[in-house]
Amino acid sequence: MNKKDVFGQALYDFYRFGRTEPLLLHTSYQDIEEMPLDVFFRDNSQLPELEHIALALCDGNVLDVGAGAGSHALELQQKNMEVTALDHSKLACQVITSRGVNRVINADFFGLENSDIKYDTLLFLMNGIGLSGTIQGLEKTLQIARKILYPGGQIIFDSSDISYLYDDYGVKKPAHYPGIIEYQYEYKNEMGVPFEWLYIDQEELIKVADKEKWLIQIVYEDENSQYLARMSML
Repeated sequence: MNKKDVFGQALYDFYRFGRTEPLLLHTSYQDIEEMPLDVFFRDNSQLPELEHIALALCDGNVLDVGAGAGSHALELQQKNMEVTALDHSKLACQVITSRGVNRVINADFFGLENSDIKYDTLLFLMNGIGLSGTIQGLEKTLQIARKILYPGGQIIFDSSDISYLYDDYGVKKPAHYPGIIEYQYEYKNEMGVPFEWLYIDQEELIKVADKEKWLIQIVYEDENSQYLARMSML
């Protein structure tokens, strides 16, 4: 197994065999959670309202960032939209291709800074914007987005306020921004590389957007402090 791609291996095995050993997620707040793999293979009838709204907002040439198993890209492609699935996992990209997505890029989003290809919509679902890792990383994400979006382009993503971890579950607040969580995947007794994931509350998002000169529209909120945002360049 590629130690650096235990998530991709788990996706690949689930796609091939229908079930696998558990994919575990170690967290910086000391919990170990099981990541349900079937959530990456949902069809249209299984998508939550937030994701249906996000897909409906997509326009033009779409880049599905952190595409996972490609479910959202497939939905857009079936609507005859021009969509490209992007994932840094080589094995995930093999799954996406096998499932029928026509355009797949195996790359890290942060490597697109000098790309000549431009898009109308950047889609980051299932808190895909979290790949930014930190507040500074989110600023970098917006800077790259500005370079690879056409004028009038948009970013669509969901995130959530995770202050409940500290308010309701007694988790000790870190010294850094509390929406930054460190994760590490474990699959078949192999550990992946630790990584930071960002959950950004709306107030902090507004600060970053103002600094980077982006306009924000919150288009959906649920009862669990999760929201869907649309951002466009000022």
